[in-house]
Amino acid sequence: MAVRRLAEAQPDGFAFNAENAAWAKETIAKFPDGRQASAVIPLLWRAQEQEGWVSKPAIEELGRMLDMPFIRVLEVATFYTMFHLAPVGKKAHVQLCGTTPCMLRGSEELKAVCKSRIHADPHHLSDDGDFSWEEVECLGACVNAPMVQIFSDTYEDLTPQSFEKVLDGFARGKPPAPGPQVKRLKSAPASGLTSLTEPIEARRREAPDGPAPAPDNEPTIAARPEKAEPAPVANASLAAEPARSAAQAAGPEPAGKPAGETTIAETPASAGDGPKTYDAPPPEGADDLKRISGVGPKLEGVLNDLGFYRFEQIAAWTADDVAWVDQRLTFKGRIERDDWMSQAKILADGGETEFTSRKKKR
Repeated sequence: MAVRRLAEAQPDGFAFNAENAAWAKETIAKFPDGRQASAVIPLLWRAQEQEGWVSKPAIEELGRMLDMPFIRVLEVATFYTMFHLAPVGKKAHVQLCGTTPCMLRGSEELKAVCKSRIHADPHHLSDDGDFSWEEVECLGACVNAPMVQIFSDTYEDLTPQSFEKVLDGFARGKPPAPGPQVKRLKSAPASGLTSLTEPIEARRREAPDGPAPAPDNEPTIAARPEKAEPAPVANASLAAEPARSAAQAAGPEPAGKPAGETTIAETPASAGDGPKTYDAPPPEGADDLKRISGVGPKLEGVLNDLGFYRFEQIAAWTADDVAWVDQRLTFKGRIERDDWMSQAKILADGGETEFTSRKKKR
């Protein structure tokens, strides 16, 4: 970016008019004490709107208003190319994009128009004082290159001829409509549509037996397949444990078992050896498995459905048991990551883990 300096000729002073002074006071008050400098950009912009450019007296006055060193205000004004540091044309100030996309598509020819029609050098007024120009970095309309920005509007897809017409409009006081200066909508393909070019009636004729396509401007949503209802089961815990067979659920009670006593069910070898589980909470009650780091209310319910209610059950898991349980969890690898077995062993022995100790302190 070129070095930006203040103009050599400067006015004697600067002051906001009554309306802008009231606006500036309200704007500064929006920021907390000690942060008034945050208003420097809007105040610089308002000063430029009032005077047409940012002068040295304006920078000094804003520094006093915001309790900022003058050099800090100058740093902001010279950094942003939207601030004009010298007088600009009364009717139009042209910012010509000269970055690669625009250069490849003809910005040098537009620059030649500026030199011949406005001034041979940038940052100079035309003879009548109505126009000025400068070359700037990318203005963000690369698809519509080459382009220029005049004050707050952009004029795109320019040729030397159409650019001349744009300047003619500003000279007459009747600027043309901003945007592309060719027949295309904003950034749509210059050659016209490349997809969905057939009328909707033609697409209906091509698929007479299928569903009618949605209108061009209406999004479609893929139909969701019907979800089959699961078959009812007699025991909810069995539904959550696919490896336990129906024979276990419906088989005869072991001989000599006292009425109401909880038993431990073994997973049959045909389903893969697994850990010992309870059909229901044991007489001594269920432990609060949420005291294990990594086990929340939902996961505690899953473990209960699988038949795990006590810390000592989890503490006794072998590597094969971990693999068996891990296959039945949605988030695999959680057991080994948080080392449930070591935590469960400490809790089963009546101790406290780092996790439970932290919870007590809260």
